[in-house]
Amino acid sequence: MVTAVRSAWREVPPYQVHRFAALALEEVPALAQEIFREIRREYPQLPLIPDESGEPRALVGIRQSLEQFVGHLTAGLDRPHVHPRVFQEFGRGEVIQGRSLDVLQAIYRLGVRLAWRRLAEIGQEVAIPAPAMYELAESGFEYLDGLVAESVRGYAEAAARQAGERLRMQRRLMDQLFADPDPATRDGRRRHRDGALPSVPDPGDPSLPASAAEPEDPRPLLAERARLVGWPLPERVAVAVLLRPDREAVAPAVADGILLDMECERPRLVVPDPDAPGRSELLSRAAAGWSGAIGPAVPLLDAGKSLRWAASAVDLMERGLLPAGELLRCTEHTEALVLLPPGELIEDLTRRRLAPLEHCGPTHGRRLAETLLAWLETRGGAPEIAARLGVHPQTVRYRLRQIRELWGDDVEDPDRRFELELVLRAQRLRGKLG
Repeated sequence: MVTAVRSAWREVPPYQVHRFAALALEEVPALAQEIFREIRREYPQLPLIPDESGEPRALVGIRQSLEQFVGHLTAGLDRPHVHPRVFQEFGRGEVIQGRSLDVLQAIYRLGVRLAWRRLAEIGQEVAIPAPAMYELAESGFEYLDGLVAESVRGYAEAAARQAGERLRMQRRLMDQLFADPDPATRDGRRRHRDGALPSVPDPGDPSLPASAAEPEDPRPLLAERARLVGWPLPERVAVAVLLRPDREAVAPAVADGILLDMECERPRLVVPDPDAPGRSELLSRAAAGWSGAIGPAVPLLDAGKSLRWAASAVDLMERGLLPAGELLRCTEHTEALVLLPPGELIEDLTRRRLAPLEHCGPTHGRRLAETLLAWLETRGGAPEIAARLGVHPQTVRYRLRQIRELWGDDVEDPDRRFELELVLRAQRLRGKLG
């Protein structure tokens, strides 16, 4: 059986409660002014924001909170409190001013202390028993907690809105960075439906307006968008493209100054001054647990080029042609990035240059190809090639004779040798050669 908690306030005669509330309500305007003055004295740096009538919003909030608390007394202290919505605005204001809620909570405590001092005096005037006044004090602190909660709610909403707006502006900045700054170049990459390239205006044609003769300078817009997100424009950048470990993966803990866009299927990073000391190690730690690639360092306006190389490397990672599980650097995989992405071209060249192997059988053809590549790379004799391949020198001599029979004079032509080495290196990168 649960015993009801005895309420000292409920035992106060109703006429005393009403008398207490009436006196307190009469004091509210003057008490609110006193609290407001004290807050202004303790915190002179706080801005004065007027409401629609021109009255300081802080004074209005103090007066409303006192009125609602005093009006609550006659209904019983166990009834739920109603808190003025203006306290949410106070929380939002702290976000706008770039402050935490610490000062605001200190101000609330100062106001409650001053208000309680006057309420205690009124309690003595109408002879409210001490236990009832203690209970009233507890209710006052509960009311304070509610005011703080309202401000926290407003603060959180404003902070989330501000963070969302900053992310939106940051994505617009990144889109601007990755855009082709030259419309003529961008248009030149597209073909008309009839297959003909679109005509590109001659920048030197005096009959063209200035806007048509020269591409619009992207730097002013870039600088403005960077200013809005507080990003100092660097001289050089590198762009990284990431592969999500899973759909719920926590975003990389990147350092200040690194732009991150998690809204893409493949998240993107813009790293300022990528060659700065310690930058590479810092980025690797931040991206721990993620796979991806970081493109080469380029001038700021060429960020799109770094993005394209990084995206190309990630394509190869997804195809199993580059190692996954870490943030690899495109500059360390130049051969793969040059030889593997244009698949159609390299495959056509491979088909033509390796045609002599078609009738040799897969195993023997692969051995001849490996021997040919070792010879092209070293131009050494049979012993050196044999050591590289792990076979007997006589085996190498036999294979080299077959190679000369199959390719004839092509192995002596510098252009053909270069093409053969290209396609054989591509085969090795694809795992088709040892």
